[in-house]
Amino acid sequence: MDFALTPEQTSFRDEVRSWLAKNLPKDWSDRMRVGSDVPRPEVYDFLRTWQRKMYDAGFMGLTWPKDYGGRGLTFMEEMIFQEQIALAKAPPVLNILAIGMAGPTIIAYGTEEQKRRYPAKMLSCEEIWCQGYSEPNSGSDLASLQTRAEKVGDHYVVNGQKVWTSIAHQADWMMLLARTDGKAEKHKGITYFLLDMHSPGVTVKPLKQITGDDEFNEVYFDNVKVPEANILGGLNNGWAVGMTTLMYERLALGFGLQVRLRIALDGLVDLAKRTKKNGAPATQDPNVRQKLAQMWIDTEVFKYTGARAVTKLLKGELPGPEASAGKMMWVEGHQRLQELAMELQGPYSQLGRGSRWAVDGGVWQYSYLRSRANSIEGGTTEIQKNIIGERVLGLPKG
Repeated sequence: MDFALTPEQTSFRDEVRSWLAKNLPKDWSDRMRVGSDVPRPEVYDFLRTWQRKMYDAGFMGLTWPKDYGGRGLTFMEEMIFQEQIALAKAPPVLNILAIGMAGPTIIAYGTEEQKRRYPAKMLSCEEIWCQGYSEPNSGSDLASLQTRAEKVGDHYVVNGQKVWTSIAHQADWMMLLARTDGKAEKHKGITYFLLDMHSPGVTVKPLKQITGDDEFNEVYFDNVKVPEANILGGLNNGWAVGMTTLMYERLALGFGLQVRLRIALDGLVDLAKRTKKNGAPATQDPNVRQKLAQMWIDTEVFKYTGARAVTKLLKGELPGPEASAGKMMWVEGHQRLQELAMELQGPYSQLGRGSRWAVDGGVWQYSYLRSRANSIEGGTTEIQKNIIGERVLGLPKG
């Protein structure tokens, strides 16, 4: 991949820098200096406004077609944009499941009516999306899902349950996988629906996490009507469409989260500079320096692995199973980073929000606990290893 910028790309980089310098909220930048940036419920409204602001400025959906609300640029501009976001420590995007998963899948498989109806409102954050894949009795075996959709006239009636549904309590729409043919093999007979979360019969029950937040949810469907026109990619073709969504998800994780990992690393280095160990800043301790240096190397490897994925996209290819490697890099890197933050704080690591003695107001304790979910969300680490082993390395199935 050629990292030298063309005059047009240099101009775009300067445009992003200038806009961020004028519009970045100062109080958010101050917060980013002391910790990670997991969106908390109290900042949802702020993040909606922030995403709308970026959309109005033309910085959302850079690679999406202009006809569907995007800017029609290449993934090179997307990479430049993400790099500037990291350098400025800008807030994350709230509607990430729509931007990273639902939108690209609709653009790839949708009818012209669907492409004109949904993507633009994803980018402007007018409509929040969630993902209806996981079920209580399916675990990581997605193909064994039991939620059913039965044809009745010109619509389908959905009954069943999803679980671990991130941000469902805020969502307007869901990417829903449901079984439409109970007699077919389990990977077949599944259909991908675009489901209105405000439909009668949809019940969302938040799940309290170890962080104290209720970011994940259970979602129940009781005779929920979905128009036939809301099928994406064809009847009983949901497995192929759903896998495309997952590939885009892991690509987004590898591509976007390396930026967030670098921001968190900068916060950790700042913490180490402010923390005394044996009477001197922790950054002068050889063991701490070695760990920080290794994390910096790992984030650079993560960045250039993402660049390889960008090269593939620039050639017009779809993201493949190798995107699972990016997801694993994020999980392992972020969890090690949070563990080192706890190590630096020593006994103070036991003090969280509400304690006057908590370091940085307890933000590190929150992000440490939240990082435990990284191994599960977006496909478990075990599933990623299976994908890499079987589909990238060509190893036999165990």
